[in-house]
Amino acid sequence: MAVVVVTDSSASLPADLVAELGIVVVPLHVLSGDRTIREGIDPIDLDYGSDDVSTSAASPGELRAVYERALERSAGAGVVAVHLSQQLSATWEAGRQAIAELGTARIRLVDSLGAGLATGLPVLAAARRAVAGDGLDAVHGAAVAAASRSRTFFLVNRTEQLRRGGRLSTAASFFGSELVTKPLLQIVEGRLELREKVRTKSKAYSRLVAAAVDAVGDEPAAVGVQHLGAADAAATVTAQLRERLPDLNELVQAEFGPALAVHLGLGAVGIVVLPGGCGG
Repeated sequence: MAVVVVTDSSASLPADLVAELGIVVVPLHVLSGDRTIREGIDPIDLDYGSDDVSTSAASPGELRAVYERALERSAGAGVVAVHLSQQLSATWEAGRQAIAELGTARIRLVDSLGAGLATGLPVLAAARRAVAGDGLDAVHGAAVAAASRSRTFFLVNRTEQLRRGGRLSTAASFFGSELVTKPLLQIVEGRLELREKVRTKSKAYSRLVAAAVDAVGDEPAAVGVQHLGAADAAATVTAQLRERLPDLNELVQAEFGPALAVHLGLGAVGIVVLPGGCGG
């Protein structure tokens, strides 16, 4: 049997790719009042700007159960679990605890060093190696290599939710300035940081695309574009990327799921680039 690849729902992968590659997705939790909502499973209708909405990682117990089933499905070939950055969520640490409890070397844990499609593209790289029949070391190595090569850039309208959730490491630099600037963020070694402040919306989208193009260089690349309630802006960004990246070999498009949307807010647009591609 083949190695099984597991991820969490923040990876934002389209359902057809998940089904085609046999990827196992563990739901993260969105908390609203006294409700605990499983992302991708339970219906969600939320005000993403509300102080009453927050998120929660998958628990060690949840992950242990999923890893056990995945290992059984692999018939001993092994499991590679790729989760969002441990700097941004407790999910990776919960996975580490779950694997320690299981006491097996046949489950490998990978920090994607990102979130959203920055997790999803390394998952694709690993899952395609698994489907091709590669062993545990090769599948794990593909995920680690893809995570280390990917670069992520976000444009958000406001950083209030990110500050409130403790996800933004340069929050102090925003105070008193958000009303006249658009924050362009990037993920560096798993941490969300300010890249620059841009004065106008049109210039902000141009700078977002430029950052992605610069990160790719002259290599072929896989690209992911995500948004929350900003379909027109995402379409414009995608068209510019197609024009400026002639060696773009794969494009994955998705909306941000609720667990990320709670922190990014409406109007967010993100680009993930993976130089070299992810085996598509």
